[in-house]
Parts: sequence; structure tokens; C-alpha cells
Amino acid sequence: MPPAVTRRRATVALVTAALLVPLAACGNDKEKDTKGAAGTDLTVLAAASLTDVFTTAGAAYEHAHPGTKVHFSFAGSQELAAQVRQGAPADALVTADTKTMDGLRADTGKPTVIARNRLVIAVGKDNPKKIHGLKDLTGSGVKVVLAAAEVPVGRYSEQVLGKQHLTVKPVSQEPNVRAVLSKVELGEADAGIVYRTDAATAPGKVDAITLPDAQNAVADYPAATLKSSRHTAAAAAFVTWLGTPEAQQILRKAGFQQP
Repeated sequence: MPPAVTRRRATVALVTAALLVPLAACGNDKEKDTKGAAGTDLTVLAAASLTDVFTTAGAAYEHAHPGTKVHFSFAGSQELAAQVRQGAPADALVTADTKTMDGLRADTGKPTVIARNRLVIAVGKDNPKKIHGLKDLTGSGVKVVLAAAEVPVGRYSEQVLGKQHLTVKPVSQEPNVRAVLSKVELGEADAGIVYRTDAATAPGKVDAITLPDAQNAVADYPAATLKSSRHTAAAAAFVTWLGTPEAQQILRKAGFQQP
């Protein structure tokens, strides 16, 4: 074979090889991207009163949606709102009141109420102070703890006490409902106003005094996607799932009311 032909063939082979290398690299990158997209990590900011039930709901959701992991950050709704305004990386938000959610319209998608709740008076086991209603919280020597006024459950507590024209001077004001419950559990307070579902998480440690509907308040729990989410479709799917029969059954079992 003439030397010129040999050189031309060698040149073609080198050029072909050079073109194939980037294509192979692209193929590897695409494979990595595909593998990365197979798993989605969702971060959901949720009201403290949802701690137990959402832990159960999250596990159920992950079981039904392989490849998706749901991570929860629980706190008072006012704290969650502050996190959203500060740009905390998250995908969805669930608060214990509509007022907090409405204040975040610029940061969320359209909210939908996924559950409702009621208030009870949490007291020590066997009710040593013999508290039977809101009026008893004003008694001399009764140590009452409430959530702070900016916390949804604290605002609801003010509403129900105000409707009965009662003035209660709490020994402390807590940042979320679980902190109120903890004070009663530890015996640092004789009573505290909490959600019915929170009192139910401490059987054998606290008793719950039911409030008549006429004296009670209804807490709405709206859920919404966050516009800053990096997983908008997955976040929307989770929020939608919270309204499904499967999720609603989990919520009702924990004592939440259907919206």
C-alpha cells in the first residue's frame, strides 16, 4: 500500500477516535445524571404539633414512592415562617394556622388545608389540681404554661380565654406547643393549653381535659409548596398526597380532624 494512503487512513482513524472520546464522556455524564435523578430528597417545614404523625406519614409516603426521601424540620409555625423569609432551603411548608401561611403568599404556591385540630387542657397525671375547665386555670396556686402569643396555639389559647373573659398569668410562655406539653409532663407546670393530638402523644404522663365546642377553637393546617423548591413537581406531589385517603387515615388515627 502506498505510504500516502497509509498516512490518510491513519489520520482518519485518529480523527474518528478523537470524536468518539467526547461522545463516550457525554454518555457517562448522562448516566450519572440519570442515576442522580432517580432519588429525590424533599425537605418539609412542619408545625411542631405534626411531629409524631408526620414521622409516620413520611415513612408511608417513602414506601409508596421509592426513591423519594422526606426530611422534616419541626418548629413553631412562626419560626418556620422566619426560616422561609430567610431563604432556608426547603420544598414544602405546613403550618398550624392560616394566618401564618397567608403571610407567606409571595413565597408559596396555593395552600390547601389538610387537617384540623382542637384545644384541650393538659394536666398532670390523675389531675392533682382538680382542673376541670378554663375557669380553673385562674385559681390561686395553679401554675399555668401557655405558648407565646405569636405561636398559633398561643393565639388560639388567648382567643378561648378571652371569649370566657378569663385572665391567666402564665408562669412561662413557650415557643411551640411541644414545649408547653413538656413543661406539664415534667411537673414544671400544673396545666397548659395544647392541641388534643399533642396530649395524646403522652399517655400515662398527662391527662387531657376536653373543652366544650362552644369554648374551643378550631386550628386549620394548610400545606403549600415553596416557590424556592428545587423539586417543584415532587413537592407538589407530596402536598397533594396529604389530602389522599391514605394520608387522611394516618392523620385521623392520630386525632386530627378531616378538613
